[in-house]
Amino acid sequence: MDNTQAASQNTLEKLSTALESGTFVDVRRMLNGLPAADVAHLLESSPPNYRHILWQMVEVEREGEVLGELSDDLQAHFLSDMGAAEVAMITEGLEDDDIADILQQVPDRITREVLNAMDYQDRARLERVIQYPDDIAGGLMNTDTITIRARLTLDVVLRYLRRHDEIPEMTDNLIVVNRSDQYIGLLPLRTLLVSDPSVSVREMMVTDLEPIPVDMPDTEVARLFERNDWVSAPVVGEQGRLLGRITIDDVVDVIREDADHSFMSMAGLDEYEDTFAPVMRTAPRRAVWLGINLVTAFIAASMINLFQGTIEKVVALAVLMPIVASMGGIAGTQTLTVLIRGIAMGQVGRNNQAWLVNRELMIGILNGTLWALVVAVAASLWFDDWNIGLIIAAAMVINLITAALTGAILPLIMTRIKIDPALAGGVVLTTVTDVVGFVSFLGLATIFYA
Repeated sequence: MDNTQAASQNTLEKLSTALESGTFVDVRRMLNGLPAADVAHLLESSPPNYRHILWQMVEVEREGEVLGELSDDLQAHFLSDMGAAEVAMITEGLEDDDIADILQQVPDRITREVLNAMDYQDRARLERVIQYPDDIAGGLMNTDTITIRARLTLDVVLRYLRRHDEIPEMTDNLIVVNRSDQYIGLLPLRTLLVSDPSVSVREMMVTDLEPIPVDMPDTEVARLFERNDWVSAPVVGEQGRLLGRITIDDVVDVIREDADHSFMSMAGLDEYEDTFAPVMRTAPRRAVWLGINLVTAFIAASMINLFQGTIEKVVALAVLMPIVASMGGIAGTQTLTVLIRGIAMGQVGRNNQAWLVNRELMIGILNGTLWALVVAVAASLWFDDWNIGLIIAAAMVINLITAALTGAILPLIMTRIKIDPALAGGVVLTTVTDVVGFVSFLGLATIFYA
């Protein structure tokens, strides 16, 4: 546990002790002395009975900031008790993208009322963001930007900036546009501060940075930020017209959510799964995935049932069956994980898919042969039967090769037909390796012991 997590956990323990002792004044003071992100972390780390009490103690003017840091599930939970006037009040002063995220958790009726309560300029800016889904660049951007013209001198730009009370957070570049608000380039603040004030923006601006199209998927946006070490980037619409900018804090959220999605999907869970969600909300979500796995288990069991007579003759087969299936499952999962990660990072394309599949096939053959020999010797000595050693060795080679090919090809096919391989790949892979492992092992045993 790092220092930040340890400090947060320590604060949570102090708050819990204070709540249990009923010293609410101390709790309120401690809570509102924390940054919004820490308050959100404490809420997400608290059981439901504490959450309601803690939320009531958050100062009204800080509720919007705290909401913006919460997961979607908790946002929706707290917003469900609010009316349009309260939502409008807590979102005042937040960035457009944060307000858009919050409004997506409330009914359309409340969204319309909140928009109607805004002045024309704020409403127009927010409507520009809220029209886009949250999984593309348009849903990530905010419209709080500083734009300048290329013909200005740096001295004029500096005087223009000094007229502002403050500049938007994470402003590392000024965006250069023409009279039609079309993106031209960027003027880095570090360049502005150290250059001759008499030179023009056109002479000093950077023009080789391509803006982000408004419909670019958020995962691709995250890859661009990671690859180029950006702090912010402009977003453009049709004909290169500037719409807003994306900042690194929103990209970090995308990266974290994508990692959560990949991790949780392997168990069939939502990336927004609440650690402290009530039993009656969590149980149905998990029940669906358990039901899907039960179906695949019955498929594997039906394959075993086909060879019931052989198993009755040679009891050792029942002991060794799990070894073949387990080795295939692990080998397939290794390949599947590598491919899913490569796809998520944008490293897998049509030009290298065949190479990856061939590599995984060779790994399957090598590992299959190696561990087949080990298991063959062990099984033969264990049951004093060299036939059973040969059978399990052959079955293991077959299953590990099948697992490698399935783990490599499955995510490519699923991605092509728009199915998330992280969500469905594990179930399909396990079914294939179980069925192939049981059929090859018991089928060969039937031939040998017939």
